[in-house]
Amino acid sequence: MGYSVGQVAGFAGVTVRTLHHYDEIGLLAPGGRTHAGHRRYTDADLDRLQRILFYRELGFPLDEVAVLLDDPDADPRAQLRRQHALLTARIEKLRRMAEAVEHAMEARRMGIDLTPEERFEVFGDEDPEQYAEEAEARWGGTAQWAESQRRAAAYGKEDWKRLRAEADDWSERYTRLVAAGEPATGEAARAMAEEHRQHIGRWFYECPYTMHRCLAEMYVADERFKAYYDAMHPGLAEHLHAAILANADRGAS
Repeated sequence: MGYSVGQVAGFAGVTVRTLHHYDEIGLLAPGGRTHAGHRRYTDADLDRLQRILFYRELGFPLDEVAVLLDDPDADPRAQLRRQHALLTARIEKLRRMAEAVEHAMEARRMGIDLTPEERFEVFGDEDPEQYAEEAEARWGGTAQWAESQRRAAAYGKEDWKRLRAEADDWSERYTRLVAAGEPATGEAARAMAEEHRQHIGRWFYECPYTMHRCLAEMYVADERFKAYYDAMHPGLAEHLHAAILANADRGAS
């Protein structure tokens, strides 16, 4: 008796219309018909349908599926190798797309509302959200975090460019200061530590001396911050730590 088109559609998870289309293009012709002309599918038809759906799941177009199933000279292994390469490339593309979406979500959460082109123009290959999740976990309930989020949400591309230029200028000058052997407790280093504190207050949140001390401790205790500053010049993290403490002592007196 075989199986009706509705039964086969239910077995295979496809639509009746799909089975009709496969029949019309000669990809899957039912093995029999009823006296009324209705399609009846055999076990062999179901086996062929299973192979069709396997190749379709891998992304093969219908014409190539037909060749794989019907051409005696076709090499299924070569076709599968080719499709494996295509799928691998597709997976990598999707991975990059998912990563881009995650970065966009982090940027929205941090208030960095820039297009990809603007983000590249401002930050280059650096990732401004690299520690966003950790920062939120550490300071998310504080007034400083709320204030930095509020301010960042209002910044446009030109604001971020000015912020970045100001930070880069400070970094270059502080690197030269350390390279020149200026003591961390000297006037020049303390003045630059004060610039650092005011930069935070101007762009992110009010940073009293007590808060600046906490940041200084983090710059040497957290290996990533230490590595960031030491990449500018060996020993710069410790030097900045000492300069911030010296400036805080002077400011608090």
